[in-house]
Amino acid sequence: MGRRKENSTNSLNEKNIMEACDSVYSICKIGGRWKMLILCELKDGKLRFGELRKNIPGITERMLTLQLRELEKDMLVSRIVYPEIPPRVEYELTPISRQLIPIWSVLGDWAKEHKQLVIQQLKEVAV
Repeated sequence: MGRRKENSTNSLNEKNIMEACDSVYSICKIGGRWKMLILCELKDGKLRFGELRKNIPGITERMLTLQLRELEKDMLVSRIVYPEIPPRVEYELTPISRQLIPIWSVLGDWAKEHKQLVIQQLKEVAV
């Protein structure tokens, strides 16, 4: 991924949005198509790159690499390199990201309820 200019409209808008509300800030850090899946996969402990890729169907190597780098930069995932031959690298949640685990459960409950509401709405419209 290329870098954005710090004074670009996109960068300035992102900065303003993230500073306006702490909840928006948190969503920006864990949002996107793959980040939550990666974080959820790591909630039970350390995983190697290949294990993560196998556990997340549809993600490419490049995308997994990019997302892991962003999560590492944002201090949500730590990368542990073992000085072995061949090299072994594992990823795990950082203490700050472990605080999200109970929140994911609540978000999951909300999602189930919302999906049911949408399904109910679609049935009513179809009738």
